Amino acid sequence: MTLVGLPAASAASRVIALSPHLAELSCAAGGCDKLVGAVAWSDYPESVAALPQVGDAWSVSPERVLTLQPDLVLAWDGGTPRETIERLRGLNMRVETIAIRRLDDVPGALRAIGGWLGTEATADAAARAYATRLLALRRRHANLAPVRVLYQIESNPPYSVNRDSPISEAITLCGGVNLFADLPALAAPVEREALLARDPEAILFTRQDDVEAIHAFWLRSPKVSATRRNALYVLDGNLLDRATPRLLDGVEQVCAALSDARAKASASRATAPRPNPSPAPVPAPSRKAGPKGG
Repeated sequence: MTLVGLPAASAASRVIALSPHLAELSCAAGGCDKLVGAVAWSDYPESVAALPQVGDAWSVSPERVLTLQPDLVLAWDGGTPRETIERLRGLNMRVETIAIRRLDDVPGALRAIGGWLGTEATADAAARAYATRLLALRRRHANLAPVRVLYQIESNPPYSVNRDSPISEAITLCGGVNLFADLPALAAPVEREALLARDPEAILFTRQDDVEAIHAFWLRSPKVSATRRNALYVLDGNLLDRATPRLLDGVEQVCAALSDARAKASASRATAPRPNPSPAPVPAPSRKAGPKGG
């Protein structure tokens, strides 16, 4: 995790979160009552949905931020545009940025936010609970038979995620192999031919996507293992896409899906017709020697 910002100051009392997951993290760290603004799609917990909005995760109005008079703005390192961060700092606002790259980064983010908001005890308890649960998940799903997994976003064109995504890490934790871990960007388009060639045994996508279009996409490829075994799984993207304590609920979803796909793969192999062995060659009848002489 990367934490970048101005030197620590007194505990903030008026906070704006510039992404849905930062608003959720603030609440998990004990600072829900300190939030005075958020961005579009901030909806958990319910109280966050009623906050004034200052834009969305990628486009923020500095003027709206100013009117709310925050003493701390939480920005998403990797999401909030750099020019937005610099503009807000140029207006003498305190901006702290948080980047969560791995599952293990969530506790540090909680503790950092708790320190800024003066809610250290609540944040530390949430961080310890998360770390304990993550360790238990890793132990429970260790040494499982691997499952070839496609995490799909959209269908025209289809996108997937590379190894740098916490989603990919969740797949690995659950005994899956991310078939597109080698993509050049965190999320990138994938050619249909590549999808078919890598033959996923489980296809994961979210209910926030176009579920009907993705199902139709795979119905056109009945020979793919996941299609043949009905191993297409719809997940809640708000759990997997937001790096908060609820991310582990998303991991549980992935593990349940891969457990089902693993069982279907095993059953498919067990019932697959075995090729007939080549019949043993039949020896030619021996010829008895005829009577000697002529």
